[in-house]
Order: sequence, then structure tokens, then C-alpha cells
Amino acid sequence: MGSVRVALVTHDAGLLHDAGYSHPERPARMEAARDGVWQSGLEVDTFEAPLAGLDALHAVHEPAYVSAIERFCLSGGGYLDPDTHAAEASWEAALRAGGAGAEAVRALASGAADVGFVVMRPPGHHAMRGRAMGFCLFNNIAITARSLEAAGARVAIVDWDVHHGNGTQATFYDDPQVLYASIHESPFYPGTGNIEEVGSGAAIGTTVNLPFRPGTGGRPYRTAVESLIRDTIEDFAADWLLVSAGYDAHRADPLAGMLLEADDYGAMANLLQGVVPVSRTIFFLEGGYDLDAIRVSVAATLQGTRGDGFPEAAPQESDEYAEAVVARVAAGLGR
Repeated sequence: MGSVRVALVTHDAGLLHDAGYSHPERPARMEAARDGVWQSGLEVDTFEAPLAGLDALHAVHEPAYVSAIERFCLSGGGYLDPDTHAAEASWEAALRAGGAGAEAVRALASGAADVGFVVMRPPGHHAMRGRAMGFCLFNNIAITARSLEAAGARVAIVDWDVHHGNGTQATFYDDPQVLYASIHESPFYPGTGNIEEVGSGAAIGTTVNLPFRPGTGGRPYRTAVESLIRDTIEDFAADWLLVSAGYDAHRADPLAGMLLEADDYGAMANLLQGVVPVSRTIFFLEGGYDLDAIRVSVAATLQGTRGDGFPEAAPQESDEYAEAVVARVAAGLGR
């Protein structure tokens, strides 16, 4: 791709979201991800994440739920479930996290950048239509996808966070205009994302799940993207690619059991180039709780969009099982 310009969409309101005392989803994650964007060596322009409008939120979440989150936050907040906490400042943070994708779309569509990277918190891919969970209040990537769909686009979402994006899957499970493909650790939170979950009705085949065992390394991830996900997106004829870019499958992450390196994220980003038109790819920060792993993995991801090559991944004990999962899913899709 040569010189690549990155639209970094962010806002310091995300640093004020209070996830709870000693919570791993802490403000320093945002700072590490922003450092990674700048350390990628690409040209970077910063864009301010706007507040999401109610229409955009209601396209994904129940209006009563949105109102309840506003009241909860502005009354002082607390725990929404054992993992998910919010405080007064979390309301603005969540609104800007929900609105950030639209700003990335505008930057790319105007020609101001070649790829977008949304660095906000709270993350989003676990948020359901009427329920906060898994550190997430609003489903940021789903809000962006729904807005693009409303404008007539076909959207592919790739989720490489170590946890299955149950909220995103549920949002689009019966929607043939949005493709959702997830690679995740299983068995693991939130307990969804089985191979048999493939979509419903007219959308059968537009949900693709690759549940890998703990201890899986980067080889099966790269195989899944190269031999299955890439072709599926191309056949789907997506106009936009949105990536739930969690970095908690990195071997250094304290909350999960996968063995990826930064190079694996770069290789996956590289393999995904060309599946949608130029300047139609946006990455959204999801999970990832080791700061150094976030920093180097974000940088590698963006270097992958430039076309950089990465060393082959070393084999790991659980890779054979994961490769079998890829083959089984491919067979189910007729590949």
C-alpha cells in the first residue's frame, strides 16, 4: 500500500471512565494503544471522537436501556454486574466511544486517511441490546456497522479479541447485510461462539465462529484469516471492514490463555488487506490488559496495513486442534 495515513479517533473523556477499583480495564490501556499507533511509524492524524446521537444508539440498543445507563451514570454509578462498573464520567466516555466509529468513517470517506483506528474506552463487543456486560456499556463497533448498513453498505466484522463478541453476534445474527467472524478462546467467557452458531433465517452463513483451545498460538489464527475469513469476506462482497481489535490473546495477557505475539496481529492485518475497497478498514480497541502487549501489537497491526511482512509463528501445543476447527468450519461453509 506504500505510505499509509492513519485516522486515530480518540478523546480524553475515555480516560475518565471508572471501571472500578484495581480493574484491569484501566485508563492506561488507552494510553498504551495511542502510543502504539504513534510508534507504528505510519503517518497519523488525530480526530476527536464525537458524542453518539440517540438515533445511532437506538439502532443497536433499546431506548429504555440507553436512558437507564444515563440515569445510572449521572446518579453516581456503581456496578452493573460483577465485572462492569460505571461512574458519572462514564456516560460521556460511553457516548464518545459509541460515536467514534462514525468519525473514523467520515475521515476515510473524505480521503483524509487510509485506515482508521478507534482508541476509546469502555470497549463494546459484549454489550447486548438491553444489557451491559464484560466491561462494555454500548456496542461501539455494532453502532458503526448499523450506521454504515443504513447508508446501503455491506459490512464485515472480524473479531480477534480473545473473548467471543456475543453482543455483536446477537445484534446481527439474523441480518444478511452484516458478516460477523470471530476467533476466540473456548471454553471461556462469555460462553458463546460455538461452531454451530452460524446465523439464522436469511443470514445463515453470515456468522462464522472459530473457537480455539487455550494454548493456541498464531499459526491457526493466520491460517483462519488466510484460508477462510478472507475468502468469506470477499464472497460476501463487503464494502467496509471493521475489526474488533482486542489484544488479550497475546501471550503476555494476564486474563487469558492464548499465545499470540505482536507479529501475529500484524500478519492478520496484512492478510486482511484488499478484502474491501481501499480506505474502508477501521480497527476498534476492545480488550487487552498487558500494556506493553497492547503497545507493540497495535503498532504491528498498523504496520500490517502498510504491507509489512512478519516472521512465521512458532508451533504451539493446541495448534493442531485449532487447525482442525478451521477445517471443520471451512467444510461447513462449503470451502
